[in-house]
Amino acid sequence: MNKKNDSVTFEQAIARLDEIVKLLEDGKAPLDDLLSVYEEGVSLLRICNSKLDNAELKIKMLSKNPDGTVTETDFKGND
Repeated sequence: MNKKNDSVTFEQAIARLDEIVKLLEDGKAPLDDLLSVYEEGVSLLRICNSKLDNAELKIKMLSKNPDGTVTETDFKGND
């Protein structure tokens, strides 16, 4: 992945993070390379968190009222 990580999809970022975890767990790469992929992983993690936060803002909850009507409310996370 390059510095243009903003254009990466959530799924691509997760897949790359999985690769990075395997590289870090293996530990066979030189330290400089490990640090570089670690930094890439941190960047991808921030992107994933941002994409999840944005998705959460778009989610609406539908509730059925006793009279049968439906009410739409904003999703509220467990903060």
